[in-house]
Amino acid sequence: MYQQTTSTILMVRPANFGFNPETAENNFYQQNDGRDSAEINRLAQEEFDGFVRLLREHGVRVLVIDDTAEPRKTDAIFPNNWFSTHEDGKIILYPMFSPNRRLERRKDIIEWLINNGFKVNEIIDLSFFEKDNQYLEGTGSLILDRVNHIAYASKSERTHPVPLEYFGRLMDFEVVDFTASQIIDGKSSPIYHTNVMMHVGTDIAIVCLDSISPASERLKVQVYLEKTGKKLIPISAKQKFQFAGNMLEVKNPKREKFTVMSDAAFQSLADAQRNAIAKYTKIIVPKIPTIEKIGGGSARCMMAEIFLPSV
Repeated sequence: MYQQTTSTILMVRPANFGFNPETAENNFYQQNDGRDSAEINRLAQEEFDGFVRLLREHGVRVLVIDDTAEPRKTDAIFPNNWFSTHEDGKIILYPMFSPNRRLERRKDIIEWLINNGFKVNEIIDLSFFEKDNQYLEGTGSLILDRVNHIAYASKSERTHPVPLEYFGRLMDFEVVDFTASQIIDGKSSPIYHTNVMMHVGTDIAIVCLDSISPASERLKVQVYLEKTGKKLIPISAKQKFQFAGNMLEVKNPKREKFTVMSDAAFQSLADAQRNAIAKYTKIIVPKIPTIEKIGGGSARCMMAEIFLPSV
């Protein structure tokens, strides 16, 4: 029986967090405010440490790996884009859009997992797609319904059809792909990562349906979510810009489930939406404003789920 939610999370403490102009090309959530780079990194480390403490206070197991100072990696705090783990012992390494983010793929992290009680049966490296400029950025691109083996994916410059189809065949997941966009400076642009506008938990699904077009694709996503028994909680485009779609469900050894979202996301939600989530899970709310503003990613992006079996 597959699990949707894990009690073990891997997080990478940043050494050189900062604004990345390569990713800003299609991540409109990033904002370079001109602050000193050392100050930005210090604030990001404080927010990171507070986030880890909050998860641990709720009993979630957090594995903290320190980023290496060299080579310099501004986005190492977002490990979910370069690898995913699975209950059958597979680790998948993903093709990344930004050349400087490819430096985040670290063999020593995989070796650390192997040496610390996790069973790895196979490492599947999809980074060969990069030579053809084809990308699939992990659980940024893929929203995985692990129980029903469905992968939801919004097509974009970081989520291409060929590696997406390859993932589906490789892992025996049905791919539900669609087009989602947002209005930036009066122009429609693809949403760069699916996890900006969509979250799937054990019992709930939070999605910005308004961003999906045409209507036939919007209906397709809705039908799949409802037929798999998910309580659908729609969010607006305005809430999406506050990272309200960027959530992750985790649990602790007592099997208590939590939906993790940033303070910005939480504050954007209406009481009815918060109450709908709280019917199924408790809510954990870290404050990560520097990380969100400079990095353009939020709480979900900082957590790499560890589903590997124990040795």
